[in-house]
Amino acid sequence: QVQLVESGGGMVQAGGSLRLSCAASGLTFSRYAMVWFRQAPGKSREFVSIISWSGTIAYTDSVKGRFTISRDNAKNTVYLQMNSLKPEDTAVYYCAARRYFSRSDYQVDYWGQGTQVTVSS
Repeated sequence: QVQLVESGGGMVQAGGSLRLSCAASGLTFSRYAMVWFRQAPGKSREFVSIISWSGTIAYTDSVKGRFTISRDNAKNTVYLQMNSLKPEDTAVYYCAARRYFSRSDYQVDYWGQGTQVTVSS
């Protein structure tokens, strides 16, 4: 049974930092691209960042220079370091695993349960 378990969410003031983690089990982690999505209240889910099995990375424009994605294949874990947080970053953040390098949430293989990030002004 595949599980993706996010942690590290919480409440922080604008300008602060959080580090999200997503621990994967039940899959060959190194064969999957790992993706972070987020969904704010009343909005559709949006792509945040992706890292391929080999380390190729992409970010949505609104987080470039502030967020950093990384992965540790030995620990089956992907991270999202979020710095200089803004109120508009407030959302539920979801970890996902997919076999192809794509920003789309279509045909994602596995989803985590999500972790809430709230940034106050």
